[in-house]
Amino acid sequence: MDKDIIYVGGGNTRNMLVLWKEWGLDRILREAWENGIILAGLSAGAICWFEEGVTDSMGELTELKALGFLPGSFCPHYDGEKDRRPAYHRLISEKKLQDGYAADDGAALHYRGDQLFRTVSSRANAGVYHVYGTGVSAEETELNILKLSEC
Repeated sequence: MDKDIIYVGGGNTRNMLVLWKEWGLDRILREAWENGIILAGLSAGAICWFEEGVTDSMGELTELKALGFLPGSFCPHYDGEKDRRPAYHRLISEKKLQDGYAADDGAALHYRGDQLFRTVSSRANAGVYHVYGTGVSAEETELNILKLSEC
């Protein structure tokens, strides 16, 4: 609990979460978050903080329950892998995932507590999207994004 930030990189989200729960690290991470330690990550290290997300950890793009610190679902690599966007839309429209957010490679969501504060990008054309079910399909709304050079 004496750290300022905990950063989680990419990898196999499912295996990571299984091991964390086995070792009790999920409880330690929640305590760190509740004590104001910054939690950050990319890919698997971003999915893990949400209630659920879209992952390729099992060989195909599918839904996965995560730690649940942040509400809703998350999809990384929205523009970086051609099947991510359609898979996320399908999983939300089929109600296998809750409404949530997607981030292109080079874009990030900045939360304060469990509330989205702003979105930021290190790439000129990278975006962040709110993706939500309509009852028949899924739709997306691009969010305003702050370029890191403007921070």
